[in-house]
Amino acid sequence: MGHHAADVAIRIEGLRVVRGGRRGVVVLPNLDLLVPAGQVVGLLGPSGSGKTTLMRAIVGVQTVASGTVEVLGMPAGHPELRRRVGYVTQAPSVYGDLTITENLRYFAAVAHAGPRDVDRALADVDLARIAGRRVDRLSGGERSRVSLAVALLASPDLLVLDEPTVGLDPVLRRDLWDLFGRLAARGTSLLVSSHVMDEATRCDRLVLLRDGEVIADATLADLLEETGAPDVEHAFLELVDHRARRPEEDR
Repeated sequence: MGHHAADVAIRIEGLRVVRGGRRGVVVLPNLDLLVPAGQVVGLLGPSGSGKTTLMRAIVGVQTVASGTVEVLGMPAGHPELRRRVGYVTQAPSVYGDLTITENLRYFAAVAHAGPRDVDRALADVDLARIAGRRVDRLSGGERSRVSLAVALLASPDLLVLDEPTVGLDPVLRRDLWDLFGRLAARGTSLLVSSHVMDEATRCDRLVLLRDGEVIADATLADLLEETGAPDVEHAFLELVDHRARRPEEDR
């Protein structure tokens, strides 16, 4: 069938990002990636592997040295994508002195969403019963769910979530991954970053990143079969070791 634009949420070719000007640190040397639509794609890798930089490039807020980043068939950062792409950063971007509902009403006005969208987003992240609470009185997990609710207001086609489960207890983490699955079943594309390797089991597809390079892009089953590893953590280590060994074999 080939990759029609409709099957692909994100298409990246030759992406190069350098931090600190032309002669600075190369964060992403030359990255190619296709993210299929309508799936939960996990972006996994240790801290400092370039996950956040890659997500910023996809959302269009990262200065890139070269390469192309296409999102939903348009160049990343295109004004039309503002409503179609939801982005949740690690730092909650909501107002502490407002209640959950007030925050959502404010952001709904900005996103041209309506009261129905506020109710739906509240229900999606399971905060309806405490919607009248001020955000600065919430736990970290609740606050990150408010940020997610904001991203869901416009019913985005693509959700880009930077470590959304960090600092959450296991029950909340499970609930959030259940939500991601439901959103994908509705046709939303999700790119979710994590450094918690066991979250890989909840993804339709995995992209493993190390030092700004994609070292694997596969389903979990294929990854485990290819490496002979019992879980994704061991698969990751196996791939890293294999790449370290490769140069000698080529001589």
